[in-house]
Amino acid sequence: MLAPPPSPLARPGAVARWLWFVAVLVVAMVVVGGITRLTESGLSITEWKPLSGTIPPLTAAAWEAEFANYRRIPEYQLLNQGMTLTQFKAIFFWEYVHRLLGRIIGLAFALPLLWFWVRRAVPTGYKGRLLALLALGGLQGAVGWWMVASGLSDRTDVSHIRLSVHLLNAMLILAGIVWTALDLRELAANRAARPARLTRIGAVAGLVLFVQLLFGAWVAGLNAGLVTDEWPLMNGRFFPAAEWAARRPLDAIVNDPWVVHFIHRWWAWVAVAALVILARAAKRAGHPKVARAIHIAFGVQILLGISTVVTGMRIEVAALHQLVGALLVVATTWGAHAAGRRNRVS
Repeated sequence: MLAPPPSPLARPGAVARWLWFVAVLVVAMVVVGGITRLTESGLSITEWKPLSGTIPPLTAAAWEAEFANYRRIPEYQLLNQGMTLTQFKAIFFWEYVHRLLGRIIGLAFALPLLWFWVRRAVPTGYKGRLLALLALGGLQGAVGWWMVASGLSDRTDVSHIRLSVHLLNAMLILAGIVWTALDLRELAANRAARPARLTRIGAVAGLVLFVQLLFGAWVAGLNAGLVTDEWPLMNGRFFPAAEWAARRPLDAIVNDPWVVHFIHRWWAWVAVAALVILARAAKRAGHPKVARAIHIAFGVQILLGISTVVTGMRIEVAALHQLVGALLVVATTWGAHAAGRRNRVS
């Protein structure tokens, strides 16, 4: 089937460059979100004000009002009694930056999209995909508040299940942006190019990485990285048999910090195997640079994961682990796209 003739006004190269810029912002957002979690800052802002919340407290009275709101929730009452206003400002900073960056990303996506749309610069077949990414971005804001709301009444922390939905949706958005940018880059080089297809190995590698990211989010949400500072053993044990036996299997897999930590550290090697196969597929398709990027990303990520454990969850190391996790999603998406380009229809 022949592709429709490209619009003479379409600018796939410019749209692709814009998407790469947004992808960089999303990666930064993931890192700041990780720091927000590591510093226990996520519940410092107890209200969702999409517009007025853009402006931080500017007066002593405004700071006192924000601090008073925080003092009403269980996290302060049960864990942080006696926190000073200065200490509160430190955790407020990271949550504020996280939310502000989310607003910036929303504008950085929506306004250029509108401009490209009005100028008919979006190539044929890509408007629906870009609107879907915009909708996922809007959903991400709502999911973020849904996550925060879980920690404001009966808990001293956010739900690790909701946190995983928030993180995985961010990674889905990142993958969608990267895949679309790669398709548009191809279209800019060859106006007859067709979008890449998701091959079986690309789908399998993506699914395996999805599971790893899911358990990584649960490790963060349950503070499971703190159950041990040893690797490969966990406080002298390979498998947390006692913790496993104390719960029903599904409950242990989802909610026990020891079991979640164990699965995350060893499922990583399943992910490595799947990514090696994906890298080989990309190389066979004529993209050795993509294969190298995948190998470098998962190699660094494994080392950072081990370092995060043995350093007792040092913030700098854990934040780097979060950063490379996002870059691994980019590399995996690039590899799956490269494998799919081999089979595209001309």
